[in-house]
Amino acid sequence: MRLIGLSLLLALVSGEVLAQACVVHSTTERLDVRVCQQNRTIPEKLFADGFCQPNLPGQKVEVQYVDQCPTGAFGVCRNAQVANMPYRQDIHYYGVATDAAYLQPFCEAQSQGTWLKP
Repeated sequence: MRLIGLSLLLALVSGEVLAQACVVHSTTERLDVRVCQQNRTIPEKLFADGFCQPNLPGQKVEVQYVDQCPTGAFGVCRNAQVANMPYRQDIHYYGVATDAAYLQPFCEAQSQGTWLKP
């Protein structure tokens, strides 16, 4: 019985890591991009301090931390692998749906993720 309780506790603790996301909105005169990164396996502090703080020179960047990515994405790269790292995340894309033409192949080939249309 203790083993079941411990397993449940570990599942709940693991779930807290999964309920970590950030919406990154970047703009320039000609560009307006909004994505949401939903953490899967990235250490919590690294996710908050690194992944959710992009360095985009010349762009205005706003970051909002949320428990889960909002609805309304035109596509999601599920279980995307971070380049040269063992970490995984889900990336939700908002805005221009025709961008899926190049985001989907990148998701599947480079990030080894699964492309979903919500």
